[in-house]
Amino acid sequence: MQDMLAARLHTIGEPMQLERVPLPEPRSTDVVVKVMACNIVPNLKNVLATYAEWFPYLPLPKLPAIFGLDTAGVVSQVGDQVTNVAVGDRVYINPGISCGGCRACKRGEAPNCELYTFMGYFSFGKDGQKLFDAYPYGGLGEYTTAPQENLIKLPDSVTFEQGARFGYLGTAYSALKKAQVGPGKTVLIDGASGTLGIGGVLNALAMGATKIFGTGRNADLLQDVKALAPDRIEVHAVGDGSLRDFVLEHNDGNGVDAVISTLGPGSPKETLLEALSTLSRGGSLVDIGGMMEHPELDLFHMMCSQNSVIGSLWFTNGEAQEMSDLAGSGALDLSVLENHVFPLEKINEALDDGIPNRHGGFTNFIISPDPARVA
Repeated sequence: MQDMLAARLHTIGEPMQLERVPLPEPRSTDVVVKVMACNIVPNLKNVLATYAEWFPYLPLPKLPAIFGLDTAGVVSQVGDQVTNVAVGDRVYINPGISCGGCRACKRGEAPNCELYTFMGYFSFGKDGQKLFDAYPYGGLGEYTTAPQENLIKLPDSVTFEQGARFGYLGTAYSALKKAQVGPGKTVLIDGASGTLGIGGVLNALAMGATKIFGTGRNADLLQDVKALAPDRIEVHAVGDGSLRDFVLEHNDGNGVDAVISTLGPGSPKETLLEALSTLSRGGSLVDIGGMMEHPELDLFHMMCSQNSVIGSLWFTNGEAQEMSDLAGSGALDLSVLENHVFPLEKINEALDDGIPNRHGGFTNFIISPDPARVA
């Protein structure tokens, strides 16, 4: 039996172990992908160590397991019932898999499936282990498997390293679509200099937003964000006066049509409420950051102003392909991402102390089993 190298986690809090595991075989509607790049969360080790405490309702796979969420590579094998995918195709794998048979799946709304599960990370339902068992290969290995519908074709102009960033980028893209951002619309990206935030800014530019406001704590990083499109982007550092007043001053006295909140679990609720106050009548706030504090919403004011707050989880395969096509057209410019690529053999060193200083969300951390891709 052929085998491959993979990094497997046996015990939470312990280093991953490099092991030889069986090479995956495709089922009839599945594909095998040779991994070229897998995006890693810089604090993944700490995330996994605290996951059971923070999110007991989002179960991890049974250990040992191969983690690795966002993967890009080349199709190496296809099942005998696979269509429109061929060996040699350059692809991103959307790790969000669903049952395929419930009403949400039939509507094309896979993230609403009760079994929705991230290959190589965690599940959103108690029965997610069924899908972990079906697709046990995360991106931290030389090969992985996926259902054919989860393959997003990458244009030649999109590198594997850029493709491995699609998880963050697609999350922002889906949120902007839910908020109906496009030409003539204004949007505030709350946390614009972070990883999700940069995705929001780049996608908003690509989708034709007329004006983009960005917030953050690092004034220097915010100036780098503004430099992406100085005539369309305005930035405001947290604590530098009233955010609402800033928006009104730079938007002809009007609020914004949409707010995309990228604030993470440790963020204070007051920051979200301040962003919410910038909405115009009929505007929407879409949350993609997963804040854990519980803000008090003024529902009467929201009713009278026809404002809404929407939770947006990940993205559909269709949305991911749309975004990939935007990148292929040049409208979505991913050239600003700064890639730092580590070999698979150094996964533990990278997670422990090998990650260099970040340039905010511009920095893109990648693990690659392909020696040719390691800087």
